[in-house]
Amino acid sequence: MSTATDSPTQPAPDPSGALTAALRRHLNGPFGAVREHCRALDPATFGALPAPLPMEEHRARVASQMADLASQPYAAHGFPEHQGGTARYGEAVAAFEMLGHSDLSLFVKAGVQWGLFGGAVSLLGTSRHDDLLPRIISGELQGCFAMTETGHGSDVQNLLTTATFDPASDELVVHSPGPAARKDYIGNAARDGRLAAVFAQLVVDGESRGVHCVLVPIRDESGTPARGVTIEDCGPKLGLGGVDNGRLLFDHVRVPRTNLLGRYGDIGEDGTYASPIDNPGRRFFTMLGTLVRGRISVAGGAGAAARSALAVTTRYAVGRRQFAAPGSDVETTVLDYRTYQRRLLPRIATAYALQLAQHELVSAMDDVLAGRATSEHDQRLLETRAAGIKVLTTRHATDTIQECRELCGGAGYLWANRLAALKADTDIFTTFEGDNTVLLQLVAKSLLADYQATFGDLDTAGIVRFGARLVGGTVIERSSARGIIQRLVDAAPGREEDVTFGIRGTQLRLLREREEHLVEGLARRLRRATAPGADAFAVFNASQDHLVDAATAHVERMLAETFAASVEACADESARGVLARVCDLYALSTIERHKAWYLEHDRLSPARAKALTALVNDVCTELRPHATTLVEAFGIPEGLLTTEMSGTA
Repeated sequence: MSTATDSPTQPAPDPSGALTAALRRHLNGPFGAVREHCRALDPATFGALPAPLPMEEHRARVASQMADLASQPYAAHGFPEHQGGTARYGEAVAAFEMLGHSDLSLFVKAGVQWGLFGGAVSLLGTSRHDDLLPRIISGELQGCFAMTETGHGSDVQNLLTTATFDPASDELVVHSPGPAARKDYIGNAARDGRLAAVFAQLVVDGESRGVHCVLVPIRDESGTPARGVTIEDCGPKLGLGGVDNGRLLFDHVRVPRTNLLGRYGDIGEDGTYASPIDNPGRRFFTMLGTLVRGRISVAGGAGAAARSALAVTTRYAVGRRQFAAPGSDVETTVLDYRTYQRRLLPRIATAYALQLAQHELVSAMDDVLAGRATSEHDQRLLETRAAGIKVLTTRHATDTIQECRELCGGAGYLWANRLAALKADTDIFTTFEGDNTVLLQLVAKSLLADYQATFGDLDTAGIVRFGARLVGGTVIERSSARGIIQRLVDAAPGREEDVTFGIRGTQLRLLREREEHLVEGLARRLRRATAPGADAFAVFNASQDHLVDAATAHVERMLAETFAASVEACADESARGVLARVCDLYALSTIERHKAWYLEHDRLSPARAKALTALVNDVCTELRPHATTLVEAFGIPEGLLTTEMSGTA
């Protein structure tokens, strides 16, 4: 196999389009019919923003699109039937993901209305709130999700806003005790929201019951702020100009006691507080866990945006020519340069891995929300996977869109070529719905002990106990119990001198070994905190980089195993062959990225590490003729890919 592209004018490997169609069917996943329906929606209504608009015009455009979107069936799919929905949760998330190919302001605005606000009412409320859901689904009742405060973002458990029960009036008094308690960056608050799902410390009989969610009207029907509510506009942002982010302050705002979303903690008519979950910490994390769909949706949108950038850039790369080889009058297509392939093709492979993992995640979510998977273990596993995939997908989007911008040169900086908007609009994805570093710590904590017994206790002392309990090997929740994966690993050569990187089992074994080593090492470090006189926080703080590395290794291994299983399940022979090489590229490039670790830990010799790099080059060369096919299989509507670069060749 050659290590350089043999010809800059290779013919398209899929003249009939059959391979593209087969790959697209496979990438469509379990909700393919939904994706195809969304692809057929009017691009004039749901398309990307053709040119930058002033902030107010952009907001008005997105508000109009929201009304059109409400006429589609997919908002209702995200809610149970007794609340006016159709309980087709996976289809709702799949449709929502498709908005990530269009104007991401619409994606975020829809997520706030139906995912966060609607999800809070649906999943945290009781039967007394069910009558609100049909109006939320139709868009008649616009709302916002007021959790983040100026002084508290990730540390939700210590929010400052209070909701104090007044038994004399049977009301809750919602109050912001100071500037740090201001609800900040709240989507839908500055312009369109009428009702806010406000997270606050619930105080009953002078005792704090922890963070709960209360519905607070913030505007009347004319748009005038409600009494005691101060609304500020966050103003222009780096991106997402069509989303009306605002700030909320509450000055002793009174709402009925029944506005408490009390599924996990409620105040009865007699004024007493009761909860089905006695432990306050476990209650808090159970409430947050019900909102996991937001993280899953953010990952889906980020993945869609990255695929859009990859499709635009690949089209550019197969047509753009620069510099002729010596003795030739024909300039070389830029995708035929090794450096260009190296920067683009592994990212396409990663996009495939992430989309296939997203399918598994959405299916697991659908099982949990539909009641087919009911154990606490199922819920905790879903939360951990959602956190990990959200991190890797949003980071992939941020890095990939930047790389695509550079790969397209100055053309990538022009609005008309879509990359500028994609870059600006997705930058926030790494920190909303959970800061990525914090989420990786959550993933790592879940690796250190049994979910059911200890997942809810996430303080430093609890983490130390996790590490202390981890003896005699690593407790790792496998992403897949598929026998084929274990057989592939078991069949791979075990000795370093026998390593053959082209064997799938070897690739998976190397990724597993890194994860297991990192988790076991982390457990040993955390055990030091149990020594007499040890500073538990100092030990934990000193281990945070290790914590993040272990979590990342876990998710990378999980993605590779999911991809490998998906290859085995592919029914079309030609598609399976190409998928196998894309899977190789994902796994090999991931191992190569951590080559220093494998060398430091004597898992690879310098000679084998060099062979690994050579093989990644070879696979890039092999996949180069398929580059257009691979991105066409993403199935992005043509109207969302039209750019000034399309006619470069």
